[in-house]
Amino acid sequence: MCILHLLPECVRVHSTGDLFCRLMKEDPSTVKGAEALMLGEMLTLPQNFGNIFLGETFSSYISVHNDSSQVVKDILVKADLQTSSQRLNLSASNNAVTELKPESCVDDVIHHEVKEIGTHILVCAVSYTTQAGEKLYFRKFFKFQVLKPLDVKTKFYNAETDEVFLEAQIQNITTSSMFMEKVSLEPSMMYNVAELNTVETEDEGTSTFGKMSYLQPMDTRQYLYCLKPKPEFAEKAGIIKGVTVIGKLDIVWKTNLGERGRLQTSQLQRMAPGYGDVRLSLEMIPDTVNLEEPFDITCKITNCSERTMDLVLEMCNTCSIHWCGVSGRQLGKVSPSASLALPLKLLSSVQGLQSISGLRLTDTFLKRTYEYDDVAQVCVVCPYMSRES
Repeated sequence: MCILHLLPECVRVHSTGDLFCRLMKEDPSTVKGAEALMLGEMLTLPQNFGNIFLGETFSSYISVHNDSSQVVKDILVKADLQTSSQRLNLSASNNAVTELKPESCVDDVIHHEVKEIGTHILVCAVSYTTQAGEKLYFRKFFKFQVLKPLDVKTKFYNAETDEVFLEAQIQNITTSSMFMEKVSLEPSMMYNVAELNTVETEDEGTSTFGKMSYLQPMDTRQYLYCLKPKPEFAEKAGIIKGVTVIGKLDIVWKTNLGERGRLQTSQLQRMAPGYGDVRLSLEMIPDTVNLEEPFDITCKITNCSERTMDLVLEMCNTCSIHWCGVSGRQLGKVSPSASLALPLKLLSSVQGLQSISGLRLTDTFLKRTYEYDDVAQVCVVCPYMSRES
């Protein structure tokens, strides 16, 4: 709150903090020392009143009071906010007040969502005309700093199934607690998002952070999201492969007195995975198999190049993995961005966690061979182990 005083012959500008404290001290109904309470201090706007955080809404009540015994005319109050890059007009109206009688006020309330970091200056300018026809003008400046409230770090994990996992680390770098009202991910047009920050129960999901979602000063919280390609894009391997824009985070919080702040990150970008010309991924594989017993897997082969490929499959045995079937068989032509499902059968001759390796794809057009080793792992157990009596 700032109060600007008008006198026809001269300009007298009082500090709002001094005026408020003086009125509180002189009021006999006020408890002694009430002028020093937090609420009293927050209702005043001194020349340099401290810090505001990025994403919060700056609000100020401006009052122009006629301290004289004369009527003044054509009172125009203008409030501008000067930042490092621009000057914004925050006045609700640019029309002049026809006249202002003694002990009367012209009031205005301004609001602005803070979107820049650094020094901000609120410039309040008042012009008016005295009874003698003299035009007077004065300004008052209020400076404050806009600081960053949160530190946001992101990590991406690209899964073999075209899913993308996003881990967002959010740290409260202010000196007071925050109530985290919402932390959500707005995905790009090619993805659907699933939040992995709740534990599903019979009735409803429970937040992994508990019922009271408070973030203490300098504490960090980690949020996890899973993005899956939309069905219309899932089969277009070439498009999904080159997508780097994932979406943006939307963060809403409240401070001690319920003041709301909101931040949106810029578009988050990942490093596009390099699949090469041909991508081989596993669609189905068992977790556990028996020793020396055949089991089935299903592979998906996708042509990620811009040309048609004529593929031949070769299956090479390793010391533990043995393929069942004919090696060197023709898979046929695969168009750009197209894919085909390939069921295979194999067995393991060694117990433990075994890597599936030994697949080779050859493009007969270019005589180029693509090798695929360690594409997945499977746990091999022996069903014939004798039990101790």
